[in-house]
Amino acid sequence: MALACLGLSHHTAPAEVRERHAFPPSRMAEALVALCDYEAVGEAAMLSTCGRLEIYAELEDPELGILQLKQFLSGFGHASLGYDIEPYLYTLFAEEAGEHLLRVATGLDSMLIGEAEILGQVKNAYLQAQRARSLGTALHRLFREAINAGRAARSQTAIGDNSVSVATAAIAMAKEHVGTLRGKTIVLVGAGKMGEVAARRLKLEGADDVIVVNRSYDRARDLVRRLGVGRAAALGAIHDVLAGADVVITSTGAPHFMLTPEQLEGTMAQRPERPLFLIDIAVPRDVDPEAGRIPGVRVADIDQLAATVDVTLERRRQAIPLVEEIIAEHLMRYRQWYDSRAVFPIIASLSRKAETIRKGEVERIFARCPGLNERDQMLITGMSLTIVSKLLHSAITRIREKAAHDRAEALFHARLVGEMFGLDEQSAPLPAEAGAEPPSLQLGDGESSSVWNGYS
Repeated sequence: MALACLGLSHHTAPAEVRERHAFPPSRMAEALVALCDYEAVGEAAMLSTCGRLEIYAELEDPELGILQLKQFLSGFGHASLGYDIEPYLYTLFAEEAGEHLLRVATGLDSMLIGEAEILGQVKNAYLQAQRARSLGTALHRLFREAINAGRAARSQTAIGDNSVSVATAAIAMAKEHVGTLRGKTIVLVGAGKMGEVAARRLKLEGADDVIVVNRSYDRARDLVRRLGVGRAAALGAIHDVLAGADVVITSTGAPHFMLTPEQLEGTMAQRPERPLFLIDIAVPRDVDPEAGRIPGVRVADIDQLAATVDVTLERRRQAIPLVEEIIAEHLMRYRQWYDSRAVFPIIASLSRKAETIRKGEVERIFARCPGLNERDQMLITGMSLTIVSKLLHSAITRIREKAAHDRAEALFHARLVGEMFGLDEQSAPLPAEAGAEPPSLQLGDGESSSVWNGYS
């Protein structure tokens, strides 16, 4: 078994590559089911944002598993790519994979350090995998640690100060290009989460003529109503809306270009002396980059945004060491849990056998003493639970601690406990439910070869 991450991001792939591999929420469940159909993939989750696509997986066979993940990326929902995807990919195993997700969730790996949206996107990836039933115990635990680390980073450090996101950075770029936004006509194409963040920021910046364009006119109208400024327009009216625009910010989830050179040539013919600035923060992109060749039109995509917008992030950079301490703490906790999984079945078997004996003896006492009232029965039951708990606590704690530091010795002790208590016939796996100990690990000849510091 091996924990792995296969991905591409703004560090390794340009927007035109990332958009080819973006997964809309509507297809995420289908994609996760398809992933888990591969024989080497035991469990999987996917994180798809404007800046990255990453697959986190627990692999039965690491080499075959990575090959199958790459086959999935090259083939699922795509025609022939027409290019070699390999140079854009990175592969991380074990501790590196776990640490990477923690860095992502805390905002250290974002285009804009500490961006506001990423923690919510990690939570959404976790929920999507839960709904698709593609999560096992390894990824369930990892994502919980990542989410908790992200929360701690935002609440205990300055990594999230002076709210900066891709949407707010787009508005900062717009201000650099056109100056004050007062008196300017700003068009937002897309009324989703990113569009709403942009709309609220525009209001704070004093923009008084904001037009929200969306495929669903009702959704655009609702956003305008909540915003208390601007007006809504249907997507069919976008040609007329663009004719009067100074800045256009697009953030739809469309799988194709929303604005083409042909459309924009017609728009600019109506306003030949007035420039138009388009900021495309969608992945896949909304604006055909060829539109930038039209006189008077400037197009900036999300990669140019991250590279050129001057956002004051000094306080956030100063917070990085504190965030890295939080990451190290959560990573160590996950690592100890991961390394101790090999002894979970023997612990579960020991606990089950003790509970079976305890319950049988209590029931026998109750049968012999029918005169016991309800309070006496509760006292006897409580006492039996306490005795069993105290007897097992030391052994279980020592086995867990040993497994986190010396797996081989822990397995030796676990086998010894199994022999002493006759647990061979009691080692049925636990139910496979979120947060339960891994159900597939067995001691003896079928012993798992999962290790944290590498893979086998």
